[in-house]
Amino acid sequence: MLTSKKKQYFNKLLSKRLDKLLNEANKTVSGMTDLRETYPDPTDRATMESDRNFTLRIRDRERKLIGKIREALERLDEGTFGICEECGEEISNERLKARPVTTLCINCKKMQENYEKLRGE
Repeated sequence: MLTSKKKQYFNKLLSKRLDKLLNEANKTVSGMTDLRETYPDPTDRATMESDRNFTLRIRDRERKLIGKIREALERLDEGTFGICEECGEEISNERLKARPVTTLCINCKKMQENYEKLRGE
């Protein structure tokens, strides 16, 4: 079970990450809607499109992370943060600091990855 000090630490950590990701998303949206540039050269246009697609892929990954952060904050409120969903054991502080959105302890995560390798995923 997390102490109130650790709970505050993870709440602050997750909230900061969430704010940062949301700010980046807002910058991307405003940057893409403000652009009204035209490129007469097809190569320049292709480069711009490629850059835009790359940025959108990154933002999509960040969108998924935002959902995971919100779920982790909910688990903090519910008191289930830091408890492995598979075995019910506590997740180590080192793992939570490295990946605060995790729902599995390191042993269960390794077993999950091994199972996925066997299935060819």
